[in-house]
Amino acid sequence: MKILKYLFFLLLIVFIAGAIYFATKDGSYEIEETQVIEAPLSLVFKKVNDYKTWEEWGPWKQEDPTMVFNYPENTSGEGASYSWNGKEVDGSMRTTSVIENQRIEQDITFITPGGERTANVYWQFEKVENGTKVTWGMRGEHTLMDKAYFTIGGYDFDGEMHKMYKKGLSALDENVRAAMKVYNIDVNGITQYSGGFYMYATTSTTLSNVSKEVQEMIPSVKRFMEGNNITILGKPLTIYNSKDEINNTAIISSGIPTTSRIVVPEDSNILCGFLPAYTVIKTKLTGDLSNLDEAWQQTYEYMAENEYALAPDSNPFEFYVVGPDDTENPAEWVTELYLPVAAQELTTESL
Repeated sequence: MKILKYLFFLLLIVFIAGAIYFATKDGSYEIEETQVIEAPLSLVFKKVNDYKTWEEWGPWKQEDPTMVFNYPENTSGEGASYSWNGKEVDGSMRTTSVIENQRIEQDITFITPGGERTANVYWQFEKVENGTKVTWGMRGEHTLMDKAYFTIGGYDFDGEMHKMYKKGLSALDENVRAAMKVYNIDVNGITQYSGGFYMYATTSTTLSNVSKEVQEMIPSVKRFMEGNNITILGKPLTIYNSKDEINNTAIISSGIPTTSRIVVPEDSNILCGFLPAYTVIKTKLTGDLSNLDEAWQQTYEYMAENEYALAPDSNPFEFYVVGPDDTENPAEWVTELYLPVAAQELTTESL
């Protein structure tokens, strides 16, 4: 009996000593990872700020494909939350603070077989030259049980969390860039364009450089109109005066509609033109302007399939209905393409 008593006291001493040892070990932690994402800051911020997108890029789903996400009515902004049920760990997260396009702070709770664990999560967003610098971090305090488990089991908590955060940021990067590339082309068919006056600048360029020239010319025309109190009537446009696919060249005029003919000084590089009324094939491109070639190709294919002919002395043109000034997300840009065609005469048979 004395031996058992001694063994009991020995185990008790070991337990107490171990408890004291682990209790004195620093259990605080702060883990963060940073990545530059080649996307506009507001777009990256919006993606992170809405918990419904986390299922698309969050690293936990990759670790546990059986995970089920639960969403309340509010999933974005301060006070937003969501929860999940996993194979080994359940949990929830709640947004406690939001500074638009700058910082997000959240509280996270893990429900594990060893009990409940809590931590603070934070996001920092910074605009840089080639995109958005994103910092994702988490800070908290390990319980006595966790400190003992990590030490005895040799589990590298910090190392594993760094890996997970790197994986999550990489997936966020891919998700954002994929979302920016989404586009849709809709050939609406035949309609009427009513015509009108417009202020414009003209340049000759390579086909691959058209978008860059347009982005420089339209602001120049807008400054001219505002400086001379000329009424801006509608969305910017570009007219393709000539287009040579073989030699990769084009002459374009880009500008902004106005109400009437404007007389400008002879030495002005900003001029006034008039687009006559046309019967046109109209196509709507929703997405990045890099998809314009495909949109124009589908427009010309529609013309050929329906046996239309180009209108004499006309040039194709496009209006930028929604652009970079309206939204930084290229997937939300809207461009309307107009291809003037000769009106088809109605025959007795078609009547």
